[in-house]
Formats: sequence, C-alpha cells, structure tokens
Amino acid sequence: MNRIALIVGILGFAVVGCTNGGQNHNTATNTTNTATNISAESLSTPNRKLQTIGVALGDLGNPFYNAVQKGAETEAKKIGNIRVNAVSSAFDLNQQTNQIENFTAANTDLIILSAVDKKGVKPVIDQARLAGRVVIALDSAVDADVDAMISSNNTQAGEIACQYIADRIKGQGSVVILNGTPMDSINQRVGGCEKSLSKYPNIKLISKDQNAEGTRDGGLRVMSDLLTTFPKIDAVFATNDQSGVGADLAARQARRKEFFIVGVDGSPDATKAMEDKDGVFAATAAQNPAGMAEKAVQIGNDIIQGKKPESPNILIPVNLVTRENLSSYKGW
Repeated sequence: MNRIALIVGILGFAVVGCTNGGQNHNTATNTTNTATNISAESLSTPNRKLQTIGVALGDLGNPFYNAVQKGAETEAKKIGNIRVNAVSSAFDLNQQTNQIENFTAANTDLIILSAVDKKGVKPVIDQARLAGRVVIALDSAVDADVDAMISSNNTQAGEIACQYIADRIKGQGSVVILNGTPMDSINQRVGGCEKSLSKYPNIKLISKDQNAEGTRDGGLRVMSDLLTTFPKIDAVFATNDQSGVGADLAARQARRKEFFIVGVDGSPDATKAMEDKDGVFAATAAQNPAGMAEKAVQIGNDIIQGKKPESPNILIPVNLVTRENLSSYKGW
C-alpha cells in the first residue's frame, strides 16, 4: 500500500511540474493549461456545495484586512453553515505560500487571497487549482491564472479624487502626487488622476514621482521634502490614505495650510484626520473591502455550483468621501 501511495505521489508531482508554463494574467476561465482543465472538470459537479473558505491576507492588524475578513464571514453566513478560516501572513511570501498549501491540503473549497507578491504566489496558486480548489484574488493582482480577480476600480479612484481637486482649485494651480510602491493599483490611481488633471491646462503637476511607500512615515518624509522645495502648493493627491495622513502631519509641522490633501482608501485614519478641522486632509476615494470580500464569496459559490462569472475581472466602484458628506459615511 505504501509503495502504491509513493508512486501516486511521484506521478502527482510530475503533473504539477508540467503546469508551470508562460506568464498569464487573471483570466483562468479561458485558459487551456492542465491546472485549469482539471479544475474546471472538478467544479462541474452539480451537487457540490461550498462548505469551507480559506482567506489568506497580508496583515489582520490592518483595518482593511479586518474588513475583508468580516465581509467574507458575513456573506458565508448568508449562504449557509460555512467555515471561514482567515489567516495573516505579515506580508511574508513564504508564510502565505505555506498557508495556501495548508488550505489546499485541507480540501478547502474556496481560497480567497490578497497576494503579498504577485509573481511569487503563482506556483502555489497553480497547485491549488490543479487540486480542484477555486482561487479568487482580491485587491491585489497576481501573475497566475485564477478563477476571478476582484478589486476596487483604482482608475476611478484616481479620477474622482483629482476631479475633486480640479474643481476645488477651479482649474488652476500647482498639484503634487504622492506616489507609492510601483504596483498595478497604484499605477492605475496615478493614471486616473493624470487623466482628470489633463483636462485643465492651467493645472501644473509639479511632482509625481516621489515614492511615499504607502506609509505614514513615507508620507511625512516625502511631503516634508516637497514643502521645503515648493513655497506654494495648492493640492496633494496621496495614492493611499496612510501616506496622506503622513503628509497631513508634515503640513502641521511646517505650519503650512495653503493646500489640501485627497487620499484613497476611506480608512479609519483618514476619517479621523478629516474630522480635525486644523488639518488639511479634505477627502478620500473610499474603497469597500467588506464588499469586495462579499463579492468574492458570492462568485466563488457560483463557480462551485457550475456558474462562471461573465467576466473573471470584477471591479468594485469607489465613492468620494469629503468633509461635507463624512457624517453619512459608514466606514470600515
């Protein structure tokens, strides 16, 4: 019996090793590799039901990921008696890889992940899908075939944030973009912002390449340098709320109040900064992390029952939250 198990294991390893072909991007429903074919066949059983969900996240100490966990649990309860296991990797690829391997080995029906490394997670995603698991990427794109990719509409976030800036400064003035770690979501936000500002020839983009690293400390550091460089700034677009909160702190330290800041996320830190009338944080393009997770569970449940989404790439709209409408914003 042990010899048979060993032979089966070796053959299984050989099949996995054959699936690592060229780079693909988030459209697993149309691929033809071995992993996708086996996954599709295993998912076509009409009587199969969603029973277990594994959620692999960056850091459950972050309010965004807490909201993702709660959203997945809320939707799971609506569907039925479904076990949800959410784990935190502390943004460590090896740890997230081990967590997804454990989900696969435990016959978890649906794996939802917010990837800490878009390229590094490809092998473990391939293995999970080869084993018949449904895998949905959430918030962060991956360089692997997945059953669906669900994210905020980051281009829209940049567009509405910078349209607010253009409207508020009446189409003229000097604007700064606090850039971030180069990744799809940040690039899309910057592109959306530039699209809105390009309609106004009297708006000058005086800085757009400084990397605030998506952190409060990075926003403080970069904004402090920019305040030293530029004697007058009219508005700042921060590509996420944390860097915007850091920029707000830099403005306080420099005693500069001639400009305002618009971020992206809708985070608790941003809403707190907006409540403080002595600060310059004025608005944020709010994501809906719980809504993204709810959608991921819905789509995963549909796929397990044999119903594929019309498109594997699903964008969740964002909403602009300002000091004027802050009281009606539910937050995370």
